[in-house]
Amino acid sequence: AIVRMGIYLGCKVYLIHEGYQGMIDGEQNFKLATWTSVSGIVGLGGTVIGSARSSEFRERSGRLKAAKNLAKAGINSLVCIGGDGTLTGADLFKKEWKSLLDELLEKKELTNDEFENNKYLNIVGIVGSIDNDFCGTDMTVGTNSALHRIIEAIDAIVTTAFSHQRCFV
Repeated sequence: AIVRMGIYLGCKVYLIHEGYQGMIDGEQNFKLATWTSVSGIVGLGGTVIGSARSSEFRERSGRLKAAKNLAKAGINSLVCIGGDGTLTGADLFKKEWKSLLDELLEKKELTNDEFENNKYLNIVGIVGSIDNDFCGTDMTVGTNSALHRIIEAIDAIVTTAFSHQRCFV
């Protein structure tokens, strides 16, 4: 839905594979999204672009690499979907953005145009957690598909147990 709305509004939408680690590792993880590249994924559980805990992103040096890669690619808006770690990281990244770009410009790792075109970082944070532990919402993104998978697995086990006339624990 995010990709398709972005395309509808005339934006270039990129999928960043492997989350914050993908931002640090660079442009090979930035894939231009199309309408068809997100077709058929609504019913899938998990994420199609991968997810990675990034100890490197917890350090300023990692966030500096991520900022450089985003600015070089012309990406200045992020939609971050995840739990506490993801949203805490997004908040810190937003707070540091200006100082990160200032440092990159000072080190001549960004051109003046790259700096000017990416002065501001827009972030939308969406709680995505199978734990459903966020107050203020009935169900977080991910909870429904996780529960659905659990029910499917239990149904399959019940059918197998019944056909073998056994009880499974």
